[in-house]
Amino acid sequence: MNDVALSVLDLVPVRSGQTSAEAIAASLSLAETADRLGYRRYWFAEHHNMPAVASTTPPVLIAAAAARTRRLRLGSGGVMLPNHAPLIVAEQFAALEAIAPGRIDLGLGRAPGSDPVITQLLRGSGTTSDVEQFPRHVQDIAALFSADGATVRFTSGGEYTVRATPAATGVPEVWLLGSSDYSAQLAASHGLPYVFANHFSGQGLERALDLYRTNYRPSEEHPEPRTFLTVNAVAAPTADEAEQRALPQLRMMARLRLNQPLVALETVEQALAATSDAATDQVVQAARSRWFVGTGESVAAEVRAFATQHGVDEVMLSPVAGAFEAEPADTSPGRTQTLELIATA
Repeated sequence: MNDVALSVLDLVPVRSGQTSAEAIAASLSLAETADRLGYRRYWFAEHHNMPAVASTTPPVLIAAAAARTRRLRLGSGGVMLPNHAPLIVAEQFAALEAIAPGRIDLGLGRAPGSDPVITQLLRGSGTTSDVEQFPRHVQDIAALFSADGATVRFTSGGEYTVRATPAATGVPEVWLLGSSDYSAQLAASHGLPYVFANHFSGQGLERALDLYRTNYRPSEEHPEPRTFLTVNAVAAPTADEAEQRALPQLRMMARLRLNQPLVALETVEQALAATSDAATDQVVQAARSRWFVGTGESVAAEVRAFATQHGVDEVMLSPVAGAFEAEPADTSPGRTQTLELIATA
C-alpha cells in the first residue's frame, strides 16, 4: 500500500490463559514485524486495571521496542496526561528520544484511561495533574523539552529553570489525541498535529477534522495541519477466518459499552461458543460496521478509500485479531498476519 502510510496502535491484548509476560513478548515481536514491513510508526496505548489489556506504561514498552527495532517511529497513543505530572512525562520522553534519536512520538490524551478509583491512586502517587489543567500542561511539556527549559516563578519574585534532560539534541514530536471537539480545537490553537481516536469512537469524526483544519494556527514546527486516523482492522487469508478472529474483541467492546465485568480476552473458540443476548448483539453489530475486516486485499481497499474520504495520507491500524486456542501464547499469529496481509496487498 504505497499510496497510504500505515502505522500500528497496540493495546497489548491479554487473552484467556495468557500471562502478561507472554502478551508483552507477543507485542514486541509484532513491533519487529511492523519494522520489517515498513510501517511508519508503532504506538502503545495507556490503560489501567483491565484484565485484557497490558499496555499500562507506554514509556517502558517504547523503550523495549526501541531496542528491537531500527526504523519505526515509536510512541504513545497516548499518555493520559491527567494521570501524570508534566515533568515526569517530559523526562521520560526526553530519555526515550536520547535512546532512539529521531524516532519518538509523544501522543497526549485528556481522558484518564481508567475508572475513578485508579485515577485517584495515580494522582495519589504525587502528581497534581487534572483534566482542567490539560492545556497548560501540554504547554509545560513543550517548554521542558526545549533547550531553554521551563521557568518556574515564585511568589517571592525568584525564578527557577527546569529542563527535561541536560543536553538534548532533539525532541519528541508531540501529538494531541482525542475523540471529541475539544482536543481538535486545542490542537488547532496550539499548532500541533492531531489524531482522532476513530478506533474507539467513530462518532463526530468529520466535525472534529473540520474544526481542526479550519481553525488551525500555524506553528514554527508545523506550518500546516497534520493528522491521521486510527481504525480497528483484521485481515486473514479468508473472509470467514477474519470474521472469526474479530469476534473476541467485538465481544470485549460490548462488555465495555454495556458496563459488564471485564475479563481476559476470549479465544476465538470461546467467543464462537458463547451465548449472546440482544444488547450484546446490537453493540457487536454496530462496532463491526465501523471495523475493517476481511482479506488483505479487501481491507487494504477499505483503508485506501477511508484515507481518501478523510484527506489523510496515513492510517494507524489497531490489529484486533483474536487467537485460536492452539496458537502459542507468546505470539500473535492473527495480528501478525493482519499487518502482513494489509501491507503487502
